[in-house]
This record gives sequence, structure tokens and C-alpha cells, in this order.
Amino acid sequence: MSEHTLTEILQGSGPWTTAYVDGTGELPQVEEGARHQAVRDQLIDEVGAPEDDAAAIETALGERNGLPSPSARVVIARDGETVLDRSFIGARLGPERLEHGALPSILPLLRHTASETRYLVVETSRDGADIRLETSGRGGSERETEIEGDTDEISKVRTGGLGDAKYQNYVENVWKQNQKDVAAALSALIREERPAFVAVSGDVRARQLLAEELTGDERALLVDVDANTRADGADRTALDDTIAREIDERRRREIADVRDRAAAADGSGGAEGFPAVIEALQQARVDTLVLDGRLLDDERTLIALDGPPWVVTDVAQRLNTQVLGSIRAAEALARAALLTDARVLIEDDEYEASDDRREERPVREPIASLRWADAGTDADPS
Repeated sequence: MSEHTLTEILQGSGPWTTAYVDGTGELPQVEEGARHQAVRDQLIDEVGAPEDDAAAIETALGERNGLPSPSARVVIARDGETVLDRSFIGARLGPERLEHGALPSILPLLRHTASETRYLVVETSRDGADIRLETSGRGGSERETEIEGDTDEISKVRTGGLGDAKYQNYVENVWKQNQKDVAAALSALIREERPAFVAVSGDVRARQLLAEELTGDERALLVDVDANTRADGADRTALDDTIAREIDERRRREIADVRDRAAAADGSGGAEGFPAVIEALQQARVDTLVLDGRLLDDERTLIALDGPPWVVTDVAQRLNTQVLGSIRAAEALARAALLTDARVLIEDDEYEASDDRREERPVREPIASLRWADAGTDADPS
């Protein structure tokens, strides 16, 4: 299997077969195999996918993704070859989707990747720290650094008198030097990796000393976790929950920021609604596109092209390009955004529990913040 980038896939010719399914679970191997075979059969019999595409996806699903259950998986195939295979920690975000068409279905993938966040985790103590670079949803660490500090006479022992004060001062200086070493390593990683935030857990005094050694800009990235997770057998629940909350909050802030920028200057900084967003995409003016998660089930369609302007409402607008097909509008908008180097964010409903009923409300129109305003252009091409 050769792994292609999403942009390469979107520019390539089809047809494509897409599967968005549960990742490897805890079922016995025989039952997992039967589930994968059922996906293949459904692709062939119900979706109309070629047998070699369906077989390639079945084979890919049979290769364990190495993530704990539950997990979700997106597999895209063409000409009997799996060209993209991505797995994500956590349950599927929406129903299983099996599709075959002129273009791959990318919104299930974007629903996961649009909120991916790279961050650093620091678990520190008075004798050193463990630092990990992680990306939400992927599992495992991309980079790990261990700092081993001075452990000689690391504990303060009360002996009484002036000697006791001198000894405590000496040990405090050892702690400070250890955290200075941690701070140097952390600063280097922040410069190199540019994380969205840095979650810091561990010994209370060690966390304080570490923060004191960082610059103001570096301290602004810190998310403090009041748990000593570096201790043997420590419970990591507080750390994991804090990271999850920070990622969710950042996603909400990003979407709110797009809406604020789109509303700035009497709306000239953004585009809202299908006609205005389509026109902005055709002009490559979109910086960030926000799509309501419910648009994934919307039946409206747009025409996808093999070159700029990438998406139109009528074949007469295709200029010198070729029509690839009529696809769901949300898919067409997302594709055009990615092919013009814009970000795509998916705005999903918030649930208190996984079995909550979805609130009854209209589907929100797409909205985008723009790279530049064009006050002289009518936002409605119709």
C-alpha cells in the first residue's frame, strides 16, 4: 500500500471507494474477520464498488491499527489499491459510511483530523521529567524525552539548627537546577514543534520551579494539572481529562473566532451561506471554512471540477476544466477548500452522553473567514 496525501487524492482521477467503519475491536479474530468480510460484501452488493477495491479495503481492515478499542477507521481505495488508511482513538463520529463514486468521501476523515491538536505532555518531579509530543486521536507518542536530574540528597531532612537551614537551601538549589534542565529541554521542543499547549503534571513544587524557568510566552502555553502522574502507579485520569477538555475548548474557540472574523467590518471579512461561500472558494479567498456536522447528511449537491475554480453550481461555469461529478454539497465545499489551502473545521453537536438525542434544529449554513475582503463583489452569484 502506498499512502497518498489527501490533497493528492482530491486532485486524482477516480472512481474511488471509501469506508468509514469501526476500527479493530475486542472481538475474537474469527468474528473480526467476518465483520471485515461483511464490509467487503456490502461495498460490492449495495454500494456498487469494484471487487478489487472492496478486497483491498477488507485486507486493510484485517491489519490491526494498534489502537485501544473503541477506534474509528477511514480507508480509501482506487484501482484495487488502498491509498489512504487512517485510524483514530475513540468511537466513530457519526454512522458507518460505505461509498463509491467519482470522488472519495472526505468529511468523515475531516471530522477527526480537523480537530487534531499537537501538544506536549510534561510529567515532572524534583529529580527530572518525562516529556512527550502527542497528537490527539492518534495514540502513542511521536517523540519522547527523558530528563534525569541530580538525585543525590534530593529529599529535605530536618536535622535542626543552622545546619538544617543550609541543607534545605542546598536541596532546594538541586531541585531548581533539575527543573532548569527540564525547562531547557521543554523550551527547545516548543521552538521545534510549536505545540498548541503544554500539559504539565507532577510534583507541585517541581511544577512551580519549572514555570519559573520558562519565558512569559512559554508559560502562556502551560495547562497545569494538579496530579502527580510521574509517581509509580499514579492515576492518569486527571491528566487525560484535562487534555481532552483543553482540546475541546480550543476547537470551540477556533470556530467562534472564524464566526467573529467573518462578522467583522459589517461582514466583509467573511462569507456565509452557500452562494457566498462558493464564490469565495472559487476566488481562493477562504482562509477557514466551518461546516455544520449535519451537512454530512444534507442531500444538496454541487458540481466538482478537476481544476480551478474546483466547484460550481452549473456546468456552464466550468471554464476550461472537466466535470468530475455531482457530489454532496458539503463534500464539494470541503474539497474546494482543501485544494485552495484553506482549513476546514467541522462543527458538531455537543452531547453530555453518547446516547443523548440530537437536538432538533435547522442545518447551519456554511460560513468562512476570508483572506481578504472584497467589498465591491456581490456575495450572491445567483
